[in-house]
Amino acid sequence: MAPDALEIRDRLARARIVLLFTPELAGAADPLAVLEAAAAWIDVVQIRPKPLGGGAAAAPCPGRATFDWAERVLALGAIARAGVLVTVDDRVDVAVALWPRGLAGVHVGQDDMPANAARRLLGPGPLLGLSTHDLEQVLEADEAPVDYLGFGPVNSTRTKGYERGLGAEACWIAAQGTGKPLFPIGGIDVLNAGDLARVGRAAVGSAILSASDPASAARAIRGALETVES
Repeated sequence: MAPDALEIRDRLARARIVLLFTPELAGAADPLAVLEAAAAWIDVVQIRPKPLGGGAAAAPCPGRATFDWAERVLALGAIARAGVLVTVDDRVDVAVALWPRGLAGVHVGQDDMPANAARRLLGPGPLLGLSTHDLEQVLEADEAPVDYLGFGPVNSTRTKGYERGLGAEACWIAAQGTGKPLFPIGGIDVLNAGDLARVGRAAVGSAILSASDPASAARAIRGALETVES
């Protein structure tokens, strides 16, 4: 059954953590078991099966693998019980195909399908997210038909191959420059998530998927994002 468009936007507005679900980051562990363990502490799971590192990670997600992993995640009882929104990375075609079965939307990058074209294919219901990398892109995206923004990289990250990040202050400034939910991304973990408390949101991958205790890692990151210094 297709999600309710107003409900998923309300849940997105209250979201703290997007889990970037790259199954390869789970290592020897079962990626679905890792996801189930962390489900209570995340709000959105973005399916993004990609090879790790540098240029390989920048390639679009393969359609078949994205579709198959999305089906598996949608079938997880822990995801349904926790009310986690399930989206996919890159694949507008997969989002269109699985929207009637509960998929909430898709996230595109600056070099993927343009947001206007993606929205035309999706229709008004599904969520559409967009990656941004500087304040100019954030301001431009505020006028685009998208529901939320990714912003980064905040820190250096081996997953995306960035050696330097924009920093937490740039994320806070970007978040103030848009009326849309903005999720900093890139090298965010238990130790530095507190730097983003003023933003209150983050997109996280390896810090949860590769953790020895994914539930504890997700809980700690969420707690750090919810703690604002007085």
